[in-house]
Formats: sequence, C-alpha cells, structure tokens
Amino acid sequence: MKVVTFGEIMLRLATPGYLRFSQTDNLTATFGGGEANVAVSLANFGMPVDFVTRLPKNDLAQSCVMDLRKYGVGVDQIVYGGERLGIYFLETGAVSRGSKVIYDRAHSSISEIKSGMIDWDKVFEGVNWFHWTGITPAISQGAADVCLEAIQKANEKGITVSCDLNYRKNLWNYGRKASEVMPALVAGTDIILGNEEDAEKVLGIEPEGIDVTGGHVEAGAYESVSKQIMSRFPRCKKVITTLRGSVNANHNSWSGVLWDGDQLFEAPTYQITDIVDRVGGGDSFMGGLIYGLIMYAGNDQKALNFAVAASCLKHTIYGDYNQVSVEEVEKLMEGDASGRVAR
Repeated sequence: MKVVTFGEIMLRLATPGYLRFSQTDNLTATFGGGEANVAVSLANFGMPVDFVTRLPKNDLAQSCVMDLRKYGVGVDQIVYGGERLGIYFLETGAVSRGSKVIYDRAHSSISEIKSGMIDWDKVFEGVNWFHWTGITPAISQGAADVCLEAIQKANEKGITVSCDLNYRKNLWNYGRKASEVMPALVAGTDIILGNEEDAEKVLGIEPEGIDVTGGHVEAGAYESVSKQIMSRFPRCKKVITTLRGSVNANHNSWSGVLWDGDQLFEAPTYQITDIVDRVGGGDSFMGGLIYGLIMYAGNDQKALNFAVAASCLKHTIYGDYNQVSVEEVEKLMEGDASGRVAR
C-alpha cells in the first residue's frame, strides 16, 4: 500500500523553550507542514509514502528536501518553480498563555501553483491512498484548484481519499471563504477528520452540547455531527473526530471517536500533563489513522486506538514531525505509559 500526501511544507522558526518573541535573540529552525507531517509519520511506520508540493530552486528548499528524504519520505514527485519557501514563526505557550503562530507564507512557491503543473497520472501510479488537508485550499485559488484536480483524478483511479478539514482562519484571505471552497473537495473524499470548529466553519454544521474549554469532552456529542456530514457527503465512509480537552497549554486530555455510518467507536482518553510540543498533534493522529485503517482493515476500533496513541506520543516530541515507531505506539496502546528507560 502506497500513500501520497499533497500540501505546503514550511521553514519553522521557533523561540527556544517557552520564551516570547520579544524575549529571544535566536530561533530554532526545523521544517513542517500538515501533509508533510503525515508523510513523515507514515514513513516512520514503514509505509511507502510520497510527499508532493512545489518548491523554489534554492539551497533552503534543497535542505527541506534532504530533511524529508532523511525520514524516508519520497520526494521525486515534488515540482519546482516560484521564488520562496513559506515560513512560520512559533511561540510556545505555557499554562494559561496559549501558543502563537505568525505566518510568512504569502507568495510562496505553492501559493502560485496552477492547474496542470503536476502530472497526477504519474504521481498516482501504484498509489492506493491520497491525503490532503483544508490548509492547502486556504493558501490560494491556484492551490485549491490543484487540490481539486488531484481529488478528481484519485476518484477516477479508485484511490481512497482522506482529508483533515483543518480550518485555519488566518489563511483564508484571498477573497473566498472556506465554506465556499471546501464542500466541492470534501465531496470527493472517503475518510474525513475534523473537530467541532472544523465542522462549523468549513461545512456549516454546528455541533451541539460541546464545551472544549472545561478540560473534558463528551464523545457522544459528536455522533450527530458525523451523521450530518455523511448525509451531506454520500461518498464519505468514515468520520473521525479528535477530542482535545484543553485544561491549559501544558495539560490536555486527548482521545478520538470514529463513526462508520452505523457505530460510534471511542478510543481511550489520555491525560497529557506536560506537553513538549502540540504542533502537529492532529497530523500525527491522521498519520496513525491512515496506517491503522490500512494495516488493521476491518478493525476500526484498533485503527482509532492506534491513531490516538500515536498522537499522544507526538505531544512529547519537539518539532512538527512525529518521530515514533509502530512498536512504541503499540506499547502505549497495550497500557505501558510508564516512560521507563529501555535498556
């Protein structure tokens, strides 16, 4: 089974530790982006995966490609053009102070992508699964067009399509709303991941009886949202929701639910009390979910449990990427959360 993900990867510049932007005189450089993060997760799990994007021809972009290659992600389908790699700046929050992200990605290479620049017939040779997120169509009209182009081609070829709705209000600034663009893309998608804000802002589906600010989330409240999504998008076979209860910036509860059209599966809830880095948490969930749905086909409960455990571990790892193995995830799934030294 081979997977392809498509989207933007950026240079990530983060303040050290919990320093504020105004306090630091240096920034730590790594790379990250929703779909690239999913690709790295899958590669770490031993699954063949290609990441597709558009990058400039310069040394910084080459460093990015080398970074992806280091983790085993296929980079041969990346196209080149444009003049810059997008950047995002991260200030990590603590306790009652939330994290902050500042984007510097206007006029990035992928934002200026156009239909026809990627040969999707070639990209999808021997591919079984295609993944996209709501971040990509938020970048520009061109990126939205190419994303739709990919989804339609995947549909033609019988490739399973998954998406993370991933609503980012700060990105939708090229004159169109998420609610105007996203439904056409979601209509071609088989597996949909989102949370309560995504459902409301992207699809206009309002969840009821949900309060994520109190540190506890009732999983059953999401069943009605899942049913509404499936009713509106008949192609959809599964709706998955991450359940994050935010006690504070360092302490979250973390779980997830999966609706298959008949039954609601609920994963165990983890208390993540000392978060190292929550950026990429949802992407690590998606990577775990894709792996689980492929490798544990027919066992949605195990696939969901794998996704939640994988993303729980991601919260202990610095950077966008979830650098864990299948064995480490399965160990946590089996109940070993001791963190004892492996000798």
